Amino acid sequence: MDFSSWIDQQIEEAARRGAFDGLPGAGKPLPNRGESDDGLAWLREKLHKEGVGVDELLPAPLKLRKQAERLSEAVPAMRSEQQVRDAVAELNQRIMDWRRIPVGPDIYVRLVDEEAMVGKWRAAQPEPEAAPHADQRVTESEPPPRGRWRRSRRRTPR
Repeated sequence: MDFSSWIDQQIEEAARRGAFDGLPGAGKPLPNRGESDDGLAWLREKLHKEGVGVDELLPAPLKLRKQAERLSEAVPAMRSEQQVRDAVAELNQRIMDWRRIPVGPDIYVRLVDEEAMVGKWRAAQPEPEAAPHADQRVTESEPPPRGRWRRSRRRTPR
């Protein structure tokens, strides 16, 4: 008896025993996946149930390129220039590690330009308001501030 015949025999015996009776969804039609079903809808559904992104199925170089795109989009929202530099350095390290022993299709992945990302971050930051200098008046209607200690200008007779 070959392997597939043994499996078929086990299924038939289980059906005769009634092991498949009363299963949820029994007698109901399969869900309609629409006309755009390319045969991989079950895979997308399984990935969604497991909480795994479709990007995890990409080969390493394409995954790294996607991460570089996402980093470029996330840079303006980062809190500090150092955070941008750290994120770029970490991604560039992963790219360099992949370049040492490339696995997957032969696709070139360029390093992320750190200065370009920092420039993008700086451009997204609001301009700090310039504080008025001591010699500039805040408004024209306000008198200049007086010192705390004032000398009397009264001249005393000699």
